[in-house]
Amino acid sequence: MLGSTVLEVAIGLTFCYGTVALIVSTLQEALAAAFRLRANTLLAGVKSMLNDSRFDGLARAVYQHPLVNPHADGTHPSERDMRTRPSYIEPAHFAIALVDSLWKVPGDFAQLGNAIETIPDPQVRQVMRGLYGRARDLQQFQDMLAGWFDNAMARMSGAYKRRQLLISLLLALLLAILFNIDSIHLFRTLWQQPALAAHLHDAPGALDPAVFDAMMALPIGWTRFPPVANADFALQVAGWIVTASTALFGAPFWFDLMQRVVRMRSTGTRPEETPLALRVEGRIAATPAP
Repeated sequence: MLGSTVLEVAIGLTFCYGTVALIVSTLQEALAAAFRLRANTLLAGVKSMLNDSRFDGLARAVYQHPLVNPHADGTHPSERDMRTRPSYIEPAHFAIALVDSLWKVPGDFAQLGNAIETIPDPQVRQVMRGLYGRARDLQQFQDMLAGWFDNAMARMSGAYKRRQLLISLLLALLLAILFNIDSIHLFRTLWQQPALAAHLHDAPGALDPAVFDAMMALPIGWTRFPPVANADFALQVAGWIVTASTALFGAPFWFDLMQRVVRMRSTGTRPEETPLALRVEGRIAATPAP
């Protein structure tokens, strides 16, 4: 009985946490698309890398290159506004665009050094000068530029992921408050009434009405609003925080865990095995005498 209760509680909790994480990730993707967070983060990284905060120098020239920012209508990016920006730039394409922005009339590789000396920013000029001095030819120089771009974007990607984790936490906390998804109350209720999670069998593949119906069958939601500010409310806030923190693990983690627990429930309790010595003695005793 105890093992069955533990499994039902685990299934109910993991389903709830997985659904919350799935809703949060869906909202997060919608926000990222609406506010163009990836494109803006990439632009900020290129501007920081090339020290072009006003976006009127090398960074803008790179973004006007057709390899970096192509347009389906065939017009040159300089003829349009710069509101259409890519969310990803191939490192090799960035290197070619940067070289083309400096080297207006390609010729002998030795002449590229003169173009590098015209870069107004001393830090960028020093970096480009160092890479140029170590390159044997144009291809190696472009490979070095691509590596430089990769390293810079790796740092920006880390900052973007940390920002997204904070957004996930805030969205999950908002969701927990709106629907009163209190982990402590949920655990207590499922422990006392494990049958509430008995109908949960499969992890959802996407958000649909059935997911929300299954979630609402769990002990969540408001019964009295606004809540009274007392010791129970403090415990309720702690439950919200616990729920919000679980969204950081992601929906795949919780649904995979749920499927494992469901398989354990469907398998049932394993019969106790008889010790080897007793089984051997039993076989000997059952063997007829010659």
